[in-house]
Order: sequence, then C-alpha cells, then structure tokens
Amino acid sequence: MTSAPPPTPYEHIGSEPVVRAIVDHFYDLLETDPNFAGLRALHAADLGPVRHGLTRFLVGWLGGPRDWFERGTCVMSLHRAFPITPALADQWSLAMACAIAAQEKMDRAMGDAMAEALGHMAGGMVNAALEDSEAS
Repeated sequence: MTSAPPPTPYEHIGSEPVVRAIVDHFYDLLETDPNFAGLRALHAADLGPVRHGLTRFLVGWLGGPRDWFERGTCVMSLHRAFPITPALADQWSLAMACAIAAQEKMDRAMGDAMAEALGHMAGGMVNAALEDSEAS
C-alpha cells in the first residue's frame, strides 16, 4: 500500500487564491505605503503584468503549475537590468513578509519559512554598490 505524497507548499497554503492574495497585497503596499516608494519607482506605471508574473513565479516556486519556469527565463536575469541596492532588497523583503503575514488563514510556520526564503532570494538580487543604497 502506497501513501499519498505530502502536499506541496503550494497546496499547503491554499493554492493559487492565496498566492494571488499575497501578490496583490505586496503590490498594494508598493502603491500605498511611502516606506516602499523606492521599490515602487523601479516598476512601470501599470503593475498588472508584474502582478501576474510574480503570481506565476510564486505558484511554480511553491510547487504548483510551473508555467512561469517553462518559459526558460531566469528570475535573476530578469532583474539584472535594474539597479538593486541592499536597501531596495530590504524593502522588497519587508513588503513580501508583510503581504505573507496578512494572510490570516495561512499556517504561520509556512509563512515565516516563505518570507525567510524569499528574503534570501531578494538579497541575492543585489547588483548595485552599497554606496548607491544610501541614495534610496
């Protein structure tokens, strides 16, 4: 008798509706909270495409459908064109942690693990000198 595989993180958190809620809250913070103004300034006026892209990325990253990854695009390569300072990476990490924490029905341990892993990923995106971060 074989047992069913454990649920993926994607399934554990509530699948795409929860991922979409996280992404929407994240970009809502960027649009409304002045603490994230530097990060918001890196984005185009229309956040629709990036909301969609981040949703699809997180869905696949968490173990759901991997359509974003099947495009063959590297998330690090996508961000090389932007001057990402340590301060901006910290803004991204904080906004994402807040968006995850806002999901009241989500398992706290899973949310904390997600926020930590995504924070490490944001730190890996830094590509601008530390001196540049003082201007952000």
